[in-house]
Amino acid sequence: MDVIYRWRVRFGLLSVLLTVIFARPTFWSITAGFLICIPGLLLRCWACGNIKKEKKLAVCGPYRYTRNPLYLGNLVLGIGIVIGARSWWILGIFIINFLLFYPIIIQREKIRMKDFFPEEYQEFKKKVPLFFPTLKPSLPRCKKTFSWIQYKQNNEIRALTGTLIFWAVMIIKALFIPWP
Repeated sequence: MDVIYRWRVRFGLLSVLLTVIFARPTFWSITAGFLICIPGLLLRCWACGNIKKEKKLAVCGPYRYTRNPLYLGNLVLGIGIVIGARSWWILGIFIINFLLFYPIIIQREKIRMKDFFPEEYQEFKKKVPLFFPTLKPSLPRCKKTFSWIQYKQNNEIRALTGTLIFWAVMIIKALFIPWP
């Protein structure tokens, strides 16, 4: 499990490279994929503006609906990328990546939260689903908790920048390498 966890970033970078190589984007696949990515980016943004990593258990914003909104946002982003890339190879890589790494990442995250916030996390775990969100949160609504400063401190701008660069590459590829 530790070996797989350590390889997650390297495999992610390899996945991006393979996606760029095997992608067969068209105007319509890029449009659809990009539109699907937007909710994923917004969910990640909302989560990063509400989380103070290892300082306070995040229970506000999207954390009222799911314990892992960042990973759920990644799932939505990944689906958008697969659609935009228009390749069965990319779908396979995405499925392998998600099924291989995310259960391990989420398990490690649960252990870390139990270590940092033992009592709070036990209560949080009872009320909020692990991954797929609830439509009726059982946690009370929080006062304004989103912070652009927190968003910046969590370096979420990297996800936005990386996503925009990916779509720029897909547009260039679609313009200069037309697919049937």
